[in-house]
Amino acid sequence: MPLHVLDHQLWFPDTSEALPDGLLAIGGDLSVERLILAYQSGIFPWFNEDEPPLWWCPDPRFVLFPEELHISKSMKQLLKHPPFTFRINNAFQQVMQQCAQVKRKGQNGTWITQEILNAYQQLHELGIAFSAECWQRDELVGGLYGVRLGKVFFGESMFASQSNASKFAFIQYVQQLQNEGIKMIDCQVHTPHLESLGARMISRDVFLQKLKV
Repeated sequence: MPLHVLDHQLWFPDTSEALPDGLLAIGGDLSVERLILAYQSGIFPWFNEDEPPLWWCPDPRFVLFPEELHISKSMKQLLKHPPFTFRINNAFQQVMQQCAQVKRKGQNGTWITQEILNAYQQLHELGIAFSAECWQRDELVGGLYGVRLGKVFFGESMFASQSNASKFAFIQYVQQLQNEGIKMIDCQVHTPHLESLGARMISRDVFLQKLKV
């Protein structure tokens, strides 16, 4: 199946046309309008600095339903007497920059380029992209960022410079999102870290159906 090449026109191919690895299209831009359309369609950008934008919609999809959040005994103890403070949107750009600096197994460099930073900062200024943060006194020690549309939060990346800091921010934010009516958290692709917190695979068709609810 040929890979779709995007131009200046605002569109995406049908997600059923994605390659086996989930790659759907190449090219286009990171405009606010295109990013919103992508997330509404179950598509996300992921590419290296020396590549044009690559757009993905994998099957299966890794998600967390807030009511299935798993909190380990050790994390329950930490939450009772937290050494951290939880905040939202106090340091959005700093969270993204920290995520970009994290060394990840099997990856050379980062996909969170300056182009990505600029694009998501625009979404943040429009009240669409959010950061959930873990602070220790006045130091940002963990957090995550993503996009919120309708009843879905699309997680993008997370980091921690202190043990359990990203888990702390994630658990606190998932609980808050659940209280605010969020029904699903898109984790995109599998990680053992998020699996330990209750995330699981669902088919792309089911994922896309739930986006419409």
